Amino acid sequence: MSEQSNGSQALLRLEGVNTYYGQMHILQDASLNVGEGELVCLLGGNASGKSTTLKTILGIVRPRTGTVSFAGEDVTNRSTSYRIGKGMAIVPENRRLFGPMSVLENLQMGAYLHGGGRPEDFERVYSLFPLLHERKSQLAGTLSGGEQQMVAMGRALMARPRLMLMDEPSMGLAPILVEKSFEIIQQVHQSGVAMLVVEQNANVSLSIADRGYVLSTGRIVLEGKASELIQHEELRKAYLGR
Repeated sequence: MSEQSNGSQALLRLEGVNTYYGQMHILQDASLNVGEGELVCLLGGNASGKSTTLKTILGIVRPRTGTVSFAGEDVTNRSTSYRIGKGMAIVPENRRLFGPMSVLENLQMGAYLHGGGRPEDFERVYSLFPLLHERKSQLAGTLSGGEQQMVAMGRALMARPRLMLMDEPSMGLAPILVEKSFEIIQQVHQSGVAMLVVEQNANVSLSIADRGYVLSTGRIVLEGKASELIQHEELRKAYLGR
């Protein structure tokens, strides 16, 4: 079932990664890749190792063995800020906006590496999310969950990422907003950004992804085209509790 992006075109690549917290072996020989312009989902239940995978990609934790490569460069021992400077951006779980700051100020924070944002960066975000232009003076903390998701994604886009990492975008959203949120993810992907979406919600993730990986107790137990994985109901039940 394995259907990987062409190795020569892999933007992000984890190879044989083993990540520990103290003596606890969390990620076990994990390998995955995301190609240029690809949308890949990483699925798994609670305590499957999804968050540790993201932290390993971002350099928040370092693997004991294995490599993390980005844009053809081994970044295993590089800092988080270096990786962000190379083109990674994160949309964290629960959005984590600066609530007392305006929408505009939140967007500017996303562009701190680029001097607070160029006009074309704002134009790109506002063209994807016209509502943010209307609400740019509003305090981010007063927005609805779906609107906050737009700000979080807009903030990440202001960094001009080559790869956007999304941590549980459906977390805390009502079902109707989950659907809307994934429509927004699709929009951003279609604008040319490669994406790795880390999720528990298998159905909605696989419906928009090119490929998927299933993580269970720190191991990647299944990978393939999203269109194939979505057919494996019994495997989704076994690994995702759905």
